[in-house]
Amino acid sequence: MATKRLARGMGSFFKDCEHPTPRWAKCPHFYKVRYRGPGGNQVEESGFLTSDAAIDRLTNVYKAKKAAPASQAKIERIKKYGQMRFKEYAAEWKAGQRHLGPATVVSLDSLLQHHIYPAIGTRRMSTFDPKVVDNFIRTMERNGTGLATQSNAYDKLKSILLDAHRLGLFEDSPLLGVSPPQYDPKRAVIPSPEELQALRRTGDDVFQLLVELMSGCGLRNGEAAAVNLNNIVADDVYRVSEQVNQSTKQYDRLKHRKLGEYRDVPLPQRTKNAIESYADRHGTTDGYLLLHPKDSGRPFQPYLFQNQWQRLKRRGALDIPEGMVIYSLRHFFASNCLTHNIPITDVAEWMGHNNIDITFKTYRHLMPGSIGTAAKLLDAGLTA
Repeated sequence: MATKRLARGMGSFFKDCEHPTPRWAKCPHFYKVRYRGPGGNQVEESGFLTSDAAIDRLTNVYKAKKAAPASQAKIERIKKYGQMRFKEYAAEWKAGQRHLGPATVVSLDSLLQHHIYPAIGTRRMSTFDPKVVDNFIRTMERNGTGLATQSNAYDKLKSILLDAHRLGLFEDSPLLGVSPPQYDPKRAVIPSPEELQALRRTGDDVFQLLVELMSGCGLRNGEAAAVNLNNIVADDVYRVSEQVNQSTKQYDRLKHRKLGEYRDVPLPQRTKNAIESYADRHGTTDGYLLLHPKDSGRPFQPYLFQNQWQRLKRRGALDIPEGMVIYSLRHFFASNCLTHNIPITDVAEWMGHNNIDITFKTYRHLMPGSIGTAAKLLDAGLTA
């Protein structure tokens, strides 16, 4: 079925038959037109004998749409979406979030199904206001939902309601004056140099390599699992270009990055030696150092590192303080950078944080500068 499209926004006309476009003028079938109504919904009409009649109809609709006040379009949108249940609206909203990665989609689905839909899934969109949103937060509090989950669920609800607000469903934002859940992550537990040395002597070769990659280059678990010899792009630079996605179990794009994007991070000589030494002893497959121990056709899975960490801890082979986890190795990288006066902006980039606020909130206490030392430095500059 061929179509003929007019100027942008006017729609198109076509014939839903087997005849090719050059024969439409002599074809006995009626023309059809397709255009967008005021509410954004697709409209299709039939019964036009000639192409001129179809074009006239599209032209009249276009002129009427242009002449109609903006409030009319808003009325149409409210009519369409206002009576829609939240669950239906969220499904439409989700379909438009094409930038979300597989792991993010899994997390979103979990929050919707277990926390948001049970509380407000059947509520009509036009009935949302700050009191409804506040009651949703209170419901999570009464249910004993963890603060991190409360914060994530609120953020997803906020995104959906702001989308509806932009469409004009609400005169005032339904988030106006609402106090969001306050998630305050605990201060990172960072291994001391002595504790890191002990970790380097623990576990098998895979365990020790992952310790080096996370503490030396600041890689996430999944990024370290995808370590590749070919990503050593200079003697002192490692290119982080992919990760093993913990949801799909396959190589995937980086967190907060589009497919094909990467970040270059400092490669200490010790970490470079560890990568090359492991490759010499165990070999590589297409440059990859780590593969699944039971299936060499699959990537190494980050949970295998976690499993060995827990086994060593249970056996008492890991002498680590309370609260230290695998991610603490990544915290060591940040600590090592900041205590050596490397700018926090660089650290945020190397760690792959989407927002420097995350870096600042987590590691502010590690920065060696203080207001007192700043005053002395400024005074020295002023009196020079």
